[in-house]
Amino acid sequence: MELELRHLRVLCAIADAGSVGRAAAELGYSQPGISTQLRRIERHFGEPLFERGPTGVRPTGYGVEVVAQARDVLTRADAIGRRPAAGAGTARRTLRVAATNSPMLAGMVSGVRARLPAVPLAVSSVYASSRIVELLEGGTVDAAIAADYPGRELEHSDAVVHRGIVTEPTFVALPSRHPLRHRPQIALADLAEEAWFVTPDDGAGWPGVFHAACAAAGFTPATVHEFLGDQLQLQGMIADGLGVSLVQATLRPIPHVVVKPLIGTPLWCRYVLAWRREAVAGELAETLFHSATAAYRELAAQSPHLRAWAARTWSVPGV
Repeated sequence: MELELRHLRVLCAIADAGSVGRAAAELGYSQPGISTQLRRIERHFGEPLFERGPTGVRPTGYGVEVVAQARDVLTRADAIGRRPAAGAGTARRTLRVAATNSPMLAGMVSGVRARLPAVPLAVSSVYASSRIVELLEGGTVDAAIAADYPGRELEHSDAVVHRGIVTEPTFVALPSRHPLRHRPQIALADLAEEAWFVTPDDGAGWPGVFHAACAAAGFTPATVHEFLGDQLQLQGMIADGLGVSLVQATLRPIPHVVVKPLIGTPLWCRYVLAWRREAVAGELAETLFHSATAAYRELAAQSPHLRAWAARTWSVPGV
């Protein structure tokens, strides 16, 4: 079999859906047809790319690598033949990109550089999403990854556009010797007596949504440490038993830290791509968006706790 782009799209669809049946529905094929294609693709590579289970499939270690490379090839293929906007000179204005605390930034920047190597980039880290909006409105940055929360959508003027990248569940990080470490999911109320590491006000609804979720679970956190710093330092303190913390679902835990979903998923966070209308043309906005979504899919594919949660939450019996 000669590997084609359509085969790569099948692999990415299966990895995203976590199920051959759901991938078939999204692609408009029959489930037997997609299953046959997957078997042929795996024969081509010489080993399984997905592990089969009662609730769906997930990439093997080798499958994660193949899917990541497939996404890169598809991104590059989509860029073939695209021309710069009319009138664009050889010198391109630097695209100024900011991002809140998001692991997608590196992948998005890499994707933009791969697809538009002539566009120079300047990247900055900005914690508060409200500050990101101010920088966009004031013309200090051109595009950014920001965060908001269900019911508290990002607010800005018509000079700025935003588009949702992903809405993900918020998980909790615990020391690996915690009494609840063996539970597949943890109730927020069971952590009522814990000390919490909580990042400061982001101007978009945090930590208000955290305190509201605690109140709905019937408690007020007794001890809250405000912490904004290096993720490894935070995980080191968690590993030492100094507290717990709500974390992004794609967080890679260090040794002696475990990441668990919360029962009922009481907290969600949405990541958005925002940009200035006058500074970012349609093609560039699409490149930024697709690079960001591809970066998140790769992060999700490498996150076993997120994949396991998704399999439990969105599994379809018999598929």
